[in-house]
Amino acid sequence: MDAEQRECSAEKVIETGDMGRTLEITKPELQQQQQQPTGKNPEKVDVESTVKRRHATSNLEAATHLFKGSVGAGLFAMGDCFKNGGLIGSTLMLPVIAIMCVHCERLLIRGSLLAVAQTPGATFYDYPETVEKCFEYGPRPLRCMSRAMKLIVEMFLCVTQFGFCAIYFVFITENLYQVMQQNGIDISMSLVMLITLLPAMIPSLMTNLKYISPVSLLANCALLFGLIATLSIAFSEGPMPSIKERNYFTGGSQLALFFGTALFSYEGIALILPLRNSMREPEKFSSRFGVLNVTMLFITSIFIFTGFVSYMRWGEDVAGSITLNLDVEDVMSQVVKMVAALGVFFGYPIQFFVMMKILWPPVKRNNSCAQKYPITMQVALRFIMIMMTFCVALVVPQLNLFISLIGALCSTSLAFVIPIIIDFVTRTQVPKGLGTWIYLKNIVILTIAILGIVTGTYQSVVEIIREFK
Repeated sequence: MDAEQRECSAEKVIETGDMGRTLEITKPELQQQQQQPTGKNPEKVDVESTVKRRHATSNLEAATHLFKGSVGAGLFAMGDCFKNGGLIGSTLMLPVIAIMCVHCERLLIRGSLLAVAQTPGATFYDYPETVEKCFEYGPRPLRCMSRAMKLIVEMFLCVTQFGFCAIYFVFITENLYQVMQQNGIDISMSLVMLITLLPAMIPSLMTNLKYISPVSLLANCALLFGLIATLSIAFSEGPMPSIKERNYFTGGSQLALFFGTALFSYEGIALILPLRNSMREPEKFSSRFGVLNVTMLFITSIFIFTGFVSYMRWGEDVAGSITLNLDVEDVMSQVVKMVAALGVFFGYPIQFFVMMKILWPPVKRNNSCAQKYPITMQVALRFIMIMMTFCVALVVPQLNLFISLIGALCSTSLAFVIPIIIDFVTRTQVPKGLGTWIYLKNIVILTIAILGIVTGTYQSVVEIIREFK
């Protein structure tokens, strides 16, 4: 195999929407091999290897991308999350959920590394491919399920991203509607949503990520400004109500809604494998004080602080987005609502791009017209999907209920259920690989996840139906 062929097999280019950049994934051992001369000019090979290392992601960059991918519209829903979980209950349960998420993400990384090690020439697998390969190399009765499991993961990822896009429409519309009503523009919320459709559609129809990725930075700056300004206003509105006026704990249906909203907020599991493999030192991603642990600790702290302050200030009146609780008559509050809506608007094309990366390849592979006119057909598919997210957002009665539904149904499966299944499958390949402690730990996590899926999904659907009535 010549140098160019080896270079092709050693690298895989992955475009990921939330990170807003292209990641070149190269296994460290193969990077070292590429530095050795193989028929090429040794000096030229060394220069190429140096350039590749220079473009690898640093620890700080990886942490920044993980933060960007895990913190979105769900951050503004933390007030509603604490309302459903209670002050003390939410403060105790969010770290537990974060620890479970991190543990399951480690299981996903472990499964991916095992799958790569068992596949000659493989250097990187993303989430769906990892699941497929783990089943393919698993116990014989499970091997026939490898393709189906990959499709299930792709479906959950696609539904999750679709839900994000629809939720973004609702978030933008509700904030703009309040500002317009206050300034004498009396139009329906449906018409406001229709007005936002065209600006969201134009960048989303672009088929190349490099044209829309610059808005990622704008989105995160706007969201961060919106959060800081919202919390500042919350503190400046006078003394906080007494803590005795708030629920410490909740139960039943409210707890189910809390679980769904919390899981929706930790939305970055699809980025774990691309991020780790993009780093100069991948082993530092999941070490004890590595990128994953430190970043998730920081994210969880922000979630708890935001949720605690929001629920303390607005109590049972806290909205699905805390920006909706700001006094719309105040000019600064109107600015905050507009900036927060703008931040979510800038994030829509990126989230939409991730969904299209899942949908477009099978469409192109199985449709002769798509193969003949790829650009035209992809633009047509994008137009159809944008209209579908718009229609779903149009019928959603409340933002918080839709967030809880997507979180309970899809985010829980991706964050907990699939990684635990991967761990079971990979450990059964090794004699005595599934010890009593590991078995019990996995069963506990799986039980909590399934309970959260069933109760959270059921309660969200019941509440949505109730809102329609």
